[in-house]
Amino acid sequence: MEKNSKIYIAGHNGMVGSAIKRNLENKGFTNIITRQKDQLDLLNEKSVEQFFNEEKPEYVVLAAAKVGGIVANNTYRAQFIYENLMIQNHVIHQSYKNGVKKLLFLGSSCIYPRMSEQPMREDALLTGVLESTNEPYAIAKIAGIKMCEAYHAQYGCNFISIMPTNLYGQNDNYDLEKSHVLPALIRKMYIGKCLMENDWTKIRADLDKLPIEGVNGSFSNEIILKVLSKYGISTINNEVNITLWGTGSPMREFLHVDDMADSSVFLLMNYDAPDTIPSHVNSGCGEDLSIKDLSEIVKKSIGYKGKIIWDSTKPDGTPRKLMDVSKLKGLGWQPKISLEDGIKRVISVYINE
Repeated sequence: MEKNSKIYIAGHNGMVGSAIKRNLENKGFTNIITRQKDQLDLLNEKSVEQFFNEEKPEYVVLAAAKVGGIVANNTYRAQFIYENLMIQNHVIHQSYKNGVKKLLFLGSSCIYPRMSEQPMREDALLTGVLESTNEPYAIAKIAGIKMCEAYHAQYGCNFISIMPTNLYGQNDNYDLEKSHVLPALIRKMYIGKCLMENDWTKIRADLDKLPIEGVNGSFSNEIILKVLSKYGISTINNEVNITLWGTGSPMREFLHVDDMADSSVFLLMNYDAPDTIPSHVNSGCGEDLSIKDLSEIVKKSIGYKGKIIWDSTKPDGTPRKLMDVSKLKGLGWQPKISLEDGIKRVISVYINE
């Protein structure tokens, strides 16, 4: 890629897309194209076709997707498979029709079978049953990988895919109904700490920035406590408790989104679609920890001193999701941000905002 190459980032406002945009800009790329949702509806085939015909991007980063944590994935199953399939179908096909030089498709570690051998290698794809709670999303992402491979096989398109592990960082989603585990932990423990300190000013400010089910800081203490309790933040006998789903035993790997963005740009610049499959590349740090241990890191970093209760009647999800990142490391890329340092950065930004 040249510094003035025309690069379209689909999903530039999301956590991953915005991080890739920052990374490209920091590396001196000057011709980055973006569109807001009200300017370009990626679910609309005609709108996507018109955009590509007019703009003719040379490179495409497909980071646009409907995403969420275990609750959102399990609740909005139809939306997750439909919207993700439509977005990627439209963008990938128009990239082919308009001669895009290279496309990078962003997937997810949930593409791998629930009981994959650990760490999960790229060739584990389609070797077993998926985790049921996020199966629709995973199937959509698998379709995206296979679409890139098929367009390369039939048309010679240089379409590549990267599969990130669990991500966190700037522009993460802290909506307690839809967020992934780490931002949910951060927000719950921050509010929990504020409750322990009886700091309603901070609680109301938090809800004003991101209301929960329409409840913002203008509501009464009683209503706020009721909605917080629904999401596992409660006070019992003047003690604050935070209830988390499952047993805390599942093992998860986490990568800071700035590292993910750097690995994505690295592949754009250094990796072409191979004739062999699997063609996709895992992106992660190669280390994991239990959700329980993660919660303790967040608890300590925020300074929450209340109780954590594990609700074992709720699903744990996949027992372990550790990526084999030897392929990416073999290409010459390594992560730079440790988990504890990354969490401290994120918490600092969240509290300051």
